Amino acid sequence: MKNLRLKAARAAKDLSQQALADRVGVTRQTINAIENGDYNPTVNLCIAICRELGKTLNDLFWEE
Repeated sequence: MKNLRLKAARAAKDLSQQALADRVGVTRQTINAIENGDYNPTVNLCIAICRELGKTLNDLFWEE
């Protein structure tokens, strides 16, 4: 399932996939794969992404 909440949060901070990837220590392809639902990130990566975007795990990664 695509993670449109992550994509929207990233766009709201005016960050490219590359910029977010650089900030959390992964490749742009990893961020792309998470947004496209092709990769399930580790909890540590989820937390790092949330910190950078000012969101909670519930905001970005928990399905409703």
